[in-house]
Amino acid sequence: MPTHTLKPIAAVAGSLALAASLTACSGTSAAADEKVVTVYSADGLKGENGDGWYDRVFKDFEKQTGIKVKYVEGGSGEMVQRAVREKSNTQADVLVTLPPFIQQAGSKGLLQKYEPQGVDKVNGADKSADGTWTSVVNNYFGFIHNTKQLPKAPGTWEALLDGRFKNKLQYSTPGVAGDGTAVVIKAMHDFGGKEPAMEYLKKLQANNVGPSSSTSKLAPKVDKGEILVANGDVQMNHAQSASMPNLGIWFPAKSGSRPTTFALPYAAGLVHDAPHTANGRKLLDFMLSETAQRQVSAIGGGFPARSDIKPTDDNAIALAKVMEGVEIFEPDWKDIDTNLQSYIDAWKSATGS
Repeated sequence: MPTHTLKPIAAVAGSLALAASLTACSGTSAAADEKVVTVYSADGLKGENGDGWYDRVFKDFEKQTGIKVKYVEGGSGEMVQRAVREKSNTQADVLVTLPPFIQQAGSKGLLQKYEPQGVDKVNGADKSADGTWTSVVNNYFGFIHNTKQLPKAPGTWEALLDGRFKNKLQYSTPGVAGDGTAVVIKAMHDFGGKEPAMEYLKKLQANNVGPSSSTSKLAPKVDKGEILVANGDVQMNHAQSASMPNLGIWFPAKSGSRPTTFALPYAAGLVHDAPHTANGRKLLDFMLSETAQRQVSAIGGGFPARSDIKPTDDNAIALAKVMEGVEIFEPDWKDIDTNLQSYIDAWKSATGS
């Protein structure tokens, strides 16, 4: 609820009771006492049919604590931008986004320091040095193809320039969606810099259907064959494949090179001036608990953030197979955080977006 100061109430009969009732529904202390926690999150962890990791974790959390989870979903950049707009009247308690937007949230002062229980089991590269965010689900960037109409994945970036993919290829919008921004990051890595990457993406634009603020909305289009290729991420697309049988995960390579990818974890932080800070802390603790982390692969189709959790369920085995033979690189997130806007501007210029 919005924070504001009540004007003095005249001392008349019943005024104390009236003041108490008014205070109970407004003001920071009253908001802090509410049994609610608001989560702003990138898409991918909530199931299409209520069967995702978030669905299970939020349900168990509500049952255990009595705290209701209010959930708002969008692209990573979209969620950060919304939180920035609301800085004078903060609505979110917990923010979950993909890199580089979690770093961006930190640099914009949107996060407060809180290290959840279990964070000591999270590898250093998967959490911030200042204790403002930690990965809750590990993940990797990837592409998908329609396995019915395109049984064999294209394999290379160059193959996607073929005329058969005209209006049959789409990737989510860089600067808005985390996975869309990842297209630019991976292209810059694979082609050896900003200029050659932009030169390639300019050519690819001839086949691109157009912008999409949400990566998760592309998978149903690929599954139905409306498009043949789209970007995504391993966790989300593996989870979606349970109800979308025509999805195949693959990793583009530069011609003559090995396929590559990089970690794109769902990273969570406690929002600065959160209206329900205590509840936000409890939810972050719950997300990193052993029980929730063991459900990441079995239910969410992702990789646990805690290094001490070693799942052996069918999903975990399938995910390990997906990642076989793929070279994993680590982006320079500090550079990307500093220069992200210039990279997005270069992409807009190259593609006419």
